[in-house]
Amino acid sequence: MEENPFLAPFYKDRSKHAFATQIFFLLSRFKQQQALSQPELFHPVTVSDYLFAKDRLFAGLNLEAHELTLYERVYDALAPRAPKPDLVIYLQARQEVLLQRIKQRGREYERKFDADYLARLSKAYSDFFFHYTETPLLVINTSSIDFVKEEADLEDLVNAVKKMKKGTQHYIPLPSAASMPTGRGSSRKA
Repeated sequence: MEENPFLAPFYKDRSKHAFATQIFFLLSRFKQQQALSQPELFHPVTVSDYLFAKDRLFAGLNLEAHELTLYERVYDALAPRAPKPDLVIYLQARQEVLLQRIKQRGREYERKFDADYLARLSKAYSDFFFHYTETPLLVINTSSIDFVKEEADLEDLVNAVKKMKKGTQHYIPLPSAASMPTGRGSSRKA
């Protein structure tokens, strides 16, 4: 996916750059979803880090009423043509963990990430997925694991996904020894 040129200015002045940022994301994600709707013969499984319907969460948080009305018109024209996934995985974590992960990404425009905005965004995600019923949903608390750096955490996560059938399921993994913090109270062996 191409980088959103409005994102860095958005973090400096959300109200001024919210609409352009949101429309860019909406159209870019729609283009990405259209590519997914035509799968290749030799790639029967596609993993995406994006659910088209969640774009509205950001719009609802960031746009003024008149901008949101226009955004909704564009969204409503595109949404019926976006493919529905076979499974949605919602990765959640405590706010302090999310802030730490944002910091670790090292993006200059996220250096002073607004914790209040993150709290509002996390609540919007929780509310959205609490009511989500379109497809099977697996909710995973990732606060105590690091499946990017720890192979054991990733294997455990993949096993949870493979076991997923239908409806909504919640999964709270136990941290692997490698992803547990060292220091007082840790049972990690050297």
